Amino acid sequence: MEVDWQSVGLFGIYSLAGLLCLVGFVLSCLSLSGTWLVLAATGLVAWARWPEFPGIGTLVVFLLLCIGVEIIEALAAAWGVQKRGGSKATGWAALGGGFLGMILGGFLPIPVLGNLLGMLAVSFGCAFLVEHAKMKKSDHAAHVATGAVLARLGVVFLKVGITLAMTFALVIGCFLMG
Repeated sequence: MEVDWQSVGLFGIYSLAGLLCLVGFVLSCLSLSGTWLVLAATGLVAWARWPEFPGIGTLVVFLLLCIGVEIIEALAAAWGVQKRGGSKATGWAALGGGFLGMILGGFLPIPVLGNLLGMLAVSFGCAFLVEHAKMKKSDHAAHVATGAVLARLGVVFLKVGITLAMTFALVIGCFLMG
């Protein structure tokens, strides 16, 4: 029996692309940049299937989505804090606390959700402490810190949604065009 090495290679590329998309989804759930892994998977599939789908147009659209998500994430915590009357320092505290909480949440015995809960709790706590130290009003500090948490949650939902949309577009496009 003869082995069709081209099919074996294509299966390997699709498998690696699928793994990249899956890891991208998990990272997005943790508020990390999983969209970039889906872009890498798309590039890999584009290389293997050239000039068929996905082509340059898909890669450019996915790249713009990745950049857009990063810009929104960079502005979200500060926006959530400032929209509720908080300071820039509080926005930075929320961002740094979210990152620290995501790492510490990894020690909770709840996969993925532990990281997310840690991110939200420490983001809230850091924002609260910085704003409270500045204003000396607990209810105001809690109001501002809640804005930071809501913005972080919004970014997580955005990242997960964009990651899933990119993944589905890649999979559906490969099946329909291929």
